[in-house]
Amino acid sequence: MVSSPHEAMHRIFQDHPGLFSQVSEVLGIDFAPPTSVTVLPNDLTEAAPLERRVDTLLRLETEGDEPLLLAVEAQRGKDPDKPASWLYYASYLLTKYRLQPMLLVVCQDRATAEWAARPVRFGPPQWPLLTLRPLVAGPNNMPVITDPAEVRKDLALATLSAITHATDPGIGAILKAMTNVLRDEPEDLANTIVELIAQGLGKHPAGEIWRKLVAVDLSFYKSPLSQEIREEGREEGREEGRAEGQTQRAAEDVLEVLEVRGLNVPEAVRERITDCDDPETLRRWHRRAVTAAAAEEIFTDE
Repeated sequence: MVSSPHEAMHRIFQDHPGLFSQVSEVLGIDFAPPTSVTVLPNDLTEAAPLERRVDTLLRLETEGDEPLLLAVEAQRGKDPDKPASWLYYASYLLTKYRLQPMLLVVCQDRATAEWAARPVRFGPPQWPLLTLRPLVAGPNNMPVITDPAEVRKDLALATLSAITHATDPGIGAILKAMTNVLRDEPEDLANTIVELIAQGLGKHPAGEIWRKLVAVDLSFYKSPLSQEIREEGREEGREEGRAEGQTQRAAEDVLEVLEVRGLNVPEAVRERITDCDDPETLRRWHRRAVTAAAAEEIFTDE
């Protein structure tokens, strides 16, 4: 049951909206008197379910300290709406778990990392109510690890470093150090790292570098990525074989038309036709072979 003192302490601001300016003056904070005031509904219950998901949420426990909630967010670009969402996550987690929350934002480009690291204050500039200060890991502060010995010291950190440096000009050396170490790691661990880095690099050019390194340096592993690369190689081979066969048949068709028409086909003409690997050129020669007075005429304007 709501008590009368409770009602009085907040209701007075509805009845006398200008009171806030007077109170703030007493407290030593300068808020200008309002020119108009609207009393809004005080029910903050969300009428419809609103889905909100943090990327990763961990409960961390250490000796001697209270457990800590760690929310990890992967941020690919600047988003002016994100700080408010992150603040909501922190408030919700504190309310639900009664544990202090911490936010770690992981970025792949310097501009986004610098944006995410800036403290964001919520509330009027005279007296900010809340300040959001996430920890940020990105290319501006993660180590560039190109020494296999350093990779071996902390494989997880090296993996995150490779992912956050996806656009670094020296990414090739970073990834090469990873494959050098993964050759000596247990297959299940290596497979996990291979897939994590592949996902992290995505469609960046570094992703193709990683695929090639995996195909060459880790070809003996049977991770989903290495299997995919090998299958792509087999498919490319089949495609090349099909294309070669189609080109060969197209060349034979040109020669057949010339021969059926009783035209003499010099060896130089025959070699030029059979050596051609351009389907469009062969189709053009095939059309000309139907009406040409001599075999050489199919090369007119070539």
